[in-house]
Amino acid sequence: MQGYALGLFALNLLTLLWGTTFIVVKEAVEAVPASGLVFLRFLVASLFFLPWLLRLPRGAWGPGMELAFWLLLGYASQAIGLQYTSASRSAFITALNVVLVPLLLSLGGRRVGRAGRAALLAFLGVGLLSYDPRQPPLNLGDLWTLATAVTYALYIVRLEVHAKAFPSLPLTAVQVVGTALLAWPWALWEGGLSLEVPWGAVLYLGMAATALTTWLQTWGQKHVPAPQAAVLYTLEPVWATLFAYVLLEERLGLAGVLGASLVIFATLQAIRRSPA
Repeated sequence: MQGYALGLFALNLLTLLWGTTFIVVKEAVEAVPASGLVFLRFLVASLFFLPWLLRLPRGAWGPGMELAFWLLLGYASQAIGLQYTSASRSAFITALNVVLVPLLLSLGGRRVGRAGRAALLAFLGVGLLSYDPRQPPLNLGDLWTLATAVTYALYIVRLEVHAKAFPSLPLTAVQVVGTALLAWPWALWEGGLSLEVPWGAVLYLGMAATALTTWLQTWGQKHVPAPQAAVLYTLEPVWATLFAYVLLEERLGLAGVLGASLVIFATLQAIRRSPA
């Protein structure tokens, strides 16, 4: 249970860091192509994990590269989507993964119980939190972000499997370096490699929102089952809204307060379930 509690703490810290990224990414993709942003943030993150590549456990490259593939699809589709849709709508659509994770596990024959019901409640909360009647109808960015939700759900499910089989730091190293390698051809093809980039945003995204968060997630999901982890991840838009309220003086509104409360309640319901 101590490992479970520490895993919950790691995943909560992860969502706090994620909550700072939507505005940063949205502003960054206005200055650099999505391919360049994804490549550069993972290149920066890779520098922190190079020592662990020299002592990888046997068999770690295959699982690590599989996770890197899902990570690339998730980060890339989200960055592309943010060129066409708002940060709040992106957060809402991305949160669909909280419903998709228990669905995928159920199709595989696994019972998710209380975590599955909490997932639906959390998604409703994110919907209330992110809803903005001034936003236009469905657009191209929303479809790209839907791909983010699907690929990220697959990543969460597969990460639970591999995180229990390998040490966290070496597995994180392969994921981060592998994602940079996979993003490199895309960045070259799109012309996304340039020194004229918002380096402040790239360094923050690479160090805090990629290197640290990928390790926290890999280590946390070693101890926290995927259904509970998926519900915990819906705290990300709660943190994002809180930061917008405090730093940007955006109004939250009654629906936002209700939505945030539902997400927090759903999280508490999900983590009450035994981690066994």
